[in-house]
This record gives sequence, structure tokens and C-alpha cells, in this order.
Amino acid sequence: MAQVEYKTDVEAVDALAQSYKDLTQEIAKVIVGQDEVVKAVIISLFSNGHSLLVGVPGLAKTLLVSTIAEVLDLDFKRIQFTPDLMPSDITGSEILDEERHFRFNRGPIFSNIVLADEINRTPPKTQAALLEAMQERSVTVSGVRHALPNPFFVLATQNPIEQEGTYPLPEAQLDRFMFNIPLDYPSYDEEIQVVKGTTALQNYELSHIVTADQILSFQKLIRKIPIADNVLEYAVNMVTKTRPNTERATPTVNEYISWGAGPRASQYLVLGAKCHAAIYGKYSPDQEDVQAVAPFVLRHRIVRNYKAEAEGISEERVIESLL
Repeated sequence: MAQVEYKTDVEAVDALAQSYKDLTQEIAKVIVGQDEVVKAVIISLFSNGHSLLVGVPGLAKTLLVSTIAEVLDLDFKRIQFTPDLMPSDITGSEILDEERHFRFNRGPIFSNIVLADEINRTPPKTQAALLEAMQERSVTVSGVRHALPNPFFVLATQNPIEQEGTYPLPEAQLDRFMFNIPLDYPSYDEEIQVVKGTTALQNYELSHIVTADQILSFQKLIRKIPIADNVLEYAVNMVTKTRPNTERATPTVNEYISWGAGPRASQYLVLGAKCHAAIYGKYSPDQEDVQAVAPFVLRHRIVRNYKAEAEGISEERVIESLL
């Protein structure tokens, strides 16, 4: 794949900012509202990270992901996670062909964007197969390694209600997701627009805004963006404050948190802040960029204790106290 070349990094950042504007305008033809969700998904994609979308049914999670895949000109597959789903249903398996040779039949994970719908409905063995592919960006079948396409991006969805018969993702596996993105109900005016649009005959023509090659060059660019030492220290300091009974922990954290965020949170805070700055045409992130992505990065990496649950103290409340 030939990657897109820009004369200077400044020109590349300007191109990224323009691409983000064009993407959001195109996505808005289909998706009403959800601006923060769209922004978070695009940031995680340009930062080469995976995202977990958490929201009740009917909030257009699948439509959002398929729309993003279409405007990005990427291959898209959806996997509906069910209790009887096997790891080979995701990764693929070896089959005996007509000439009696074993041939690897690729599973749906061999795609640029994979929507893992209701990931908490499938047993841990199948979850682990997906999460291993996310980490290694390859699958191993019968001792043979098969590389996944590039770019590769997993968007998993989780339903916060109806927890009977589900298999919650362990903290170590949640840590593999760069962002945890909550979806909320639309506002009254937005819902009017949604109902108008979905109950009439409408045909949307979506344009391809960004190619796979551009995404790969943007992912490289994000890592090249410089960050001032004080902003980097601010990000790391915020993460270390989430760890209870350590020297930097805040009184709120000591009181309500049983487990804090690990070093991966610091890495994703910095990457997310760099990308957040770039999509707004800034050439280096500041503390406001770190604050903008902090809730998405920290939400699934801090574990509340019994006192927090009893008093109804949410992860968001704890993160707000850190900001």
C-alpha cells in the first residue's frame, strides 16, 4: 500500500483537520447528533486504537459504525456475539478442499473495521480470540500466523441493561480498548429529526472522504506530533492520581476507588490529546486536549469500591474531581 506523502508535517496536520471536518459533515447526513461520539470514534481510529461503545438498544450504534466505514472507504464486517459463538466463527478455520488439501477459510475478523456487537453476550473463550487479534493484529490457526488487514479497527458494543446471561469483560481485557464511549438518548429536537428522516423515503449518497492509505499516514503523523513536557507530565500525573493509597492519590480516589488506571492509560491520554489537537488544526496538544479525551480513556480503567456503588458515585464523578 503506497502511503500518502505530504511535503511537511504542518501540511499533513492541516490535511488531517480538513479530513475530520469533511468526515463529520458527511456522517451528519445519516447520523443526527452524537457529535461527541463521532469525534471520539474518529480520534481512536486515527490514533490506531480500538473503542467500546456503551449504550442501550436502538441508539443507532450499528448504523454509526457502518456509516463511518463507508465514508472512510474501508471494508466493514459486523459480528453478532451470541452465547454459542465459537472462536473459529470469528478468526476462520481450516477446511478440506476438493483436492483434499487443508485451506484456511478467513473469518469476518479479516476486515478493516469490525463491529463486535454485544461483546459481553459471548463466552470468555470467544472474547479472548477477538481481544488477542486486537492486540497482535494477527490470528494463529493450526500454528500458522495470518496477518490482519491494515488499518484494523475494532468497535465493540455493550448493552448496560439486561446483564443476565452475559460475560462481563475482565479489567485486563477492557484495558485493550483505547476509549470507552457512552451513547446517550438523543435530545427532543434530535429525536424529531431522526423520526422524520427514518419514516420517509430517503436515499443518502455518501462520498468516500478518506482512503486506507491516508488513515495509515495520519496514524504515523499522530505519533510524530510533538508534545510539551508539562502537558505530558499533566497526563501522567492525572493517571497516577487514580491509583488509591499511593503518594499522588486524591482523597476522592482513596475513598471511592479500589483499583486505578495503568500505564496504558497514560499512553492513550497522550495519543488521544495529540489527535484531538490535530483535528482542530493545532500542531501540539495542550492540557485542554488531555482533559477532552480523559473521560473516554479513564472511564473503563478505574474500578469503584463498594462505598462508591452504595453512595451512587459514578466513574464520571471521580474523573471530574481529577480534572
